[in-house]
Formats: sequence, C-alpha cells, structure tokens
Amino acid sequence: MPIVGLGTWKSKPGQVENAVYHAIASGYRHIDCAMVYGNEPEVGNAIKRALQENICAREDLFVTSKLWSTFHRASDVRGAFDTTLTNLQLEYLDLYLIHWPTNFLSGQGTLFPKHEDGMMLYDTEEFDFHQTWPEMEKLVQEGLVKDIGVSNFNTIQMGEIMENCTVPISVNQIECHPYCTQETIKAYCDDNGIVITAYSPLGSPDRMWATEEDPVLMDDSTLQAMAVKYDKSVAQILIRFSIERGIPVIPKSVTPSRIEQNYDSLAFNLEAEDMATLMALNRNWHAVVPRICNANGVVVPRDAAHPQFPFGIEEEFCM
Repeated sequence: MPIVGLGTWKSKPGQVENAVYHAIASGYRHIDCAMVYGNEPEVGNAIKRALQENICAREDLFVTSKLWSTFHRASDVRGAFDTTLTNLQLEYLDLYLIHWPTNFLSGQGTLFPKHEDGMMLYDTEEFDFHQTWPEMEKLVQEGLVKDIGVSNFNTIQMGEIMENCTVPISVNQIECHPYCTQETIKAYCDDNGIVITAYSPLGSPDRMWATEEDPVLMDDSTLQAMAVKYDKSVAQILIRFSIERGIPVIPKSVTPSRIEQNYDSLAFNLEAEDMATLMALNRNWHAVVPRICNANGVVVPRDAAHPQFPFGIEEEFCM
C-alpha cells in the first residue's frame, strides 16, 4: 500500500473524477473510496481514463473500497461488493473493508434507514460483523480482492475476528492525527500484523456535524509554528506526521494544487523532538463520529446506543 493516497469522502460529484485523474497523473498510486460516498462511478471513470492513457498500469494502483453498514448480512455482502466493482469498472480490488462495526437494518431501500423520529434503524446482533467476515473471506478466496480489513474497529472487535478467521485482518482504517493519536489501537495492530491507515488526517474540518465549539486542528498554534519552521503548509505537517509513524495516510482534496502539495509531504522529514511535540497534542478527540441532536436538544453521537459502537473502549472518548 503506497503510504500517501487520495481520499474521496466528501468529494462532490462533478469534482471527484478530475481530482482522482489529476492525482494519478501527479504520481498517486493509492485511491481510497467507498460505496456510501456516492461517487464511485466517477472514481471508476477517472481510473479508466488514466489506464487508457497509459499513465500507469492497473497493477501499479492500490484501490480500496468499503462495505456499508446496511450490507452486513451474509446474503448482502456479495451484491454490495459487485456493485462497487461495477462502479469502479475494475476486475478486482486491492483492499475491501467493513466500513463500520455498527450494522444498519438491511433491505430498506436506503443506506441510512431511520425511525419516524429520525433515529437510525439498527439490525439485530444476529447479523453483525461476525457474520460478515466469512463472506469477506470468500472474496479473497475467489481472487476478487487481494486483502480484506476493517475500518473504525476497536481492539476488542478486531480480536473477535482474529480469533475465528481464516483470512486475517490486513488493515484497520481509522481516524488518526495529533489530536487523536490512536496509540492503543496502533500497538494492537503492530503486534498482530495489521496495517493502520489514517483517514481525516487534517481533522475533517468540512464534516457536516461540526459545531463552533469543536476544536479546529488546522488552527492549532503549535502546528502553525511548525509549518513556518519547515516552510510547509499545516496540511503537509499533518500528513507527514502519519508518514513518520509509518502509517499510510489518505488526505482528501479536489483542488489540483493541494493534491500535489499533499503528495509532496513525502519529500521532507520531521525532527524527532517535533514528532514528540505533536504526539503530546493528543486529546483522544474524534472528529469523525456522526452526531445528532437528541430530544433534549443535546448533540450526541448518533450510534452510541448501538451494541457495537466502537469508541471509548481503549481510552477516554472525546468529541
């Protein structure tokens, strides 16, 4: 897996195709996408275009996608995967992940099934990720995917899969940046041969549930001073932070100049004392936890009531 990739979450239709094409033309060989992002057909168009123009060969690309939460039932996995493969116009994926450990009710005709009061409709524990994983393994066994993994899983959830699997977890894709260093999960993954991929390395400032009270990673004075010291952007410092830890990182952008700038994070190093300073900024703060306003007008994690809500197991959970 190339250590710097292009993320496509929140990349709008009409923009993402050119962004992915420009990224590949600029040297990226790692593209991260998901069915729920709603833009896989455009990602597929960009990849096809790059391949047709001989910018690179298919085997040079590392393409990741993810199984959404409404498809955890064993009977739903293959159909969802086939849709993704068709959207991307590919014959195989390099990596396929279970997007979240939380399952949503299957068969409702929507990716976000809800009660009349707006709360999510969850599927039963009978159809959780324990049933999903053997179907993921079949995709590897049939040569449709090179590796399989998870996203947003905690150490207990990963352990439950690893204890009973035929094909082990290859990757856990998680939010990771100086405010959320994920040291416990990283230690578990290092001990078990699992690669971490860092998503939202810039703190996802454009997430739809952000509030004025939330911290803004990109505005952190320590990061801004470090950007001046290295004559780099704050985004480059944040991307380099993951690279220095040996963690593949997938910043999202649709702006050509920023796509190039993000990739240039490969071209410098952070000093050890500066890495220690960045690690010390940790506050276990997760930007990417979908939030809603409950009946009392309080903003809460949307899926905190789900039995497989993954946060707060290893360390204090802050949002």
